[in-house]
Amino acid sequence: LETEGKNSTFVQSAYFIISGFIGIPNIRYYFVFLCFIYIFFSVVGNSLVMIVIILDRMLRNLLSSCALVPKVLDISLFNHYYISYNNCLTFMFFCFTLISMQAFNLVVLSFDRVMAIMYPLHYQMRVSHKVILSLIAFFFLLAITLTLIAVGLLTRLSFCQSVIIQSYYCDHGPMYRLGCNDVTPNYIIGFLAIILVLAFPLAFIVGSYCCIGYSLSKISTFRERVKAFKTCTGHLSLVAIYFLPIIFVYAFWPVIHPNARIINLSMTSVMPPMLNPIIYVLQTQEIKESLRRLMKSRVQAKLEVFRLKPL
Repeated sequence: LETEGKNSTFVQSAYFIISGFIGIPNIRYYFVFLCFIYIFFSVVGNSLVMIVIILDRMLRNLLSSCALVPKVLDISLFNHYYISYNNCLTFMFFCFTLISMQAFNLVVLSFDRVMAIMYPLHYQMRVSHKVILSLIAFFFLLAITLTLIAVGLLTRLSFCQSVIIQSYYCDHGPMYRLGCNDVTPNYIIGFLAIILVLAFPLAFIVGSYCCIGYSLSKISTFRERVKAFKTCTGHLSLVAIYFLPIIFVYAFWPVIHPNARIINLSMTSVMPPMLNPIIYVLQTQEIKESLRRLMKSRVQAKLEVFRLKPL
């Protein structure tokens, strides 16, 4: 679509091309690996946890969403590198919203850990369902607002030259750099998103664990310190898996190869959902107790059937 003005021509591309990896033979095996992780760990693992929660009414909520991996697999495994303009923007909206929520969820979990360790006697009062839901709702609205602004500003760009996105999905940075007109607003919203979605959550989490460390230092016995710190290991693992690859990419952005950037960011998108039911959810005492109750009730049901079965 071309619209002519007095001094320039506005070009809205009908489609974009996702370049993906550059010059790596047999790269499909990597995406088969991602597919395996996505299906057998992320989907199946989190689904089993959700089934446990549904079967046990004492447990409340779990949400695991993924908008990135299925489309990336479709692009890479089936060579669907062409994506329409509107579909690309929609794809970007859902990807960035849900990826941002991963960071914000880690903030909520760090708040939960701080309250549990620093104020154990007042934990139930300070960390109620209403407080947690309010935090999640606020962060969800923030993620949607930031992403809508970022996507909306892309519609003002004229793509008069290349339509090849140097990434494995409709990435905001590589996409707005293709614009032929002024990209300053896009750069500003991108920088603001980095501050709000990456820098603020990481700073809050680091500050939270400084407070936790100070609180643990006041505990008299070493065994009690270790016991309290063990409740944070799952959360710390997810923080490291999510933030370290992103920090690596941004720290070495000028010199890092595009393929290394794609691998780091794709693993950041896939690994936390995969490891969530393993290193965090299964450490939750309520789910452990729920699994014990479900197994016990199932065994008792079998014994009852066997007892009533006529000889």
